[in-house]
Amino acid sequence: MIIAVFPGQGSQTPGFLSPWLELDGARERLAAFSDQAGVDLVAAGTEWDADRIRDTAVAQPLIVAASLLSWAALNERAGAPVGGVAGHSVGEIAALAASGVLGDDDALRLVGLRGRAMAEAAAAVQTGMSAVVGGDEQAVLERLDALELTPANYNGGGQIVAAGELPALAELAAEAPRGTRVIPLQVAGAFHTRFMEPAVETLRAAAADVEASDPRLTLWTNSDGSVVADGRRALDLVVAQVASPVRWDRCMASFAEHGVTGIIELSPAGALTGLAKRALRGTPTVAVKTPDDLDAAVSLLKEDQA
Repeated sequence: MIIAVFPGQGSQTPGFLSPWLELDGARERLAAFSDQAGVDLVAAGTEWDADRIRDTAVAQPLIVAASLLSWAALNERAGAPVGGVAGHSVGEIAALAASGVLGDDDALRLVGLRGRAMAEAAAAVQTGMSAVVGGDEQAVLERLDALELTPANYNGGGQIVAAGELPALAELAAEAPRGTRVIPLQVAGAFHTRFMEPAVETLRAAAADVEASDPRLTLWTNSDGSVVADGRRALDLVVAQVASPVRWDRCMASFAEHGVTGIIELSPAGALTGLAKRALRGTPTVAVKTPDDLDAAVSLLKEDQA
């Protein structure tokens, strides 16, 4: 089974949407997404600089919109969908739309609200996130606990993302656990921690009015890496995930258990295929960064169907 995965924050770069807007209908679709999300996604994806698109209120809808643009282009070329989908953090909203749990309009409305609510929560306290790469996992977790930092993302492949207040993150970098590298991330706050609890309540209220259908494709959750077959439960888990750790390590373990034979990462791609190459060695991957990469994705699907 070939699956599609959808990236989270930090994967966006200035101008990355420009080649996608050359596809027929893409600019009009992105303009419609902008109306739903409350952000000028055309300008954000083609003109705005790194600082402006790092703002979580911009980054979240921008990433989901890019994922859905590239997902639509893949399906138009491939003629058949993949067997399953999963998203990392905000990428889960794109996965819900790709699997049919949400319509695109509802997905963009929710991600626009999610971004604004998380930006407001992040502004209350100066917080951030840093990737801790390598080392002994237990030693890393003990060090985070001692600094009152939260392991917000268990990314697999020897990577844990720490989140919390900036002085504690600076101390982590100054005295990193043995055998690790600490890499500050270009995000606006301590996502997937207790600092985001106000955003959960905002998103939960909005999600209550959204119709959720059961997924048409196999759908994994970041909550624990399991497959979710009930659409309403899938949406509720995505809401709660705003203040809970992302268990991408368990998602990848579950991919292996379910016989996943290839992974296609949609735009803005690269981070999740990189993790898969380390944690799922030998599994073919394609990172769809621009429309030029669609042919490789289609080829992977055809090879699997042969």
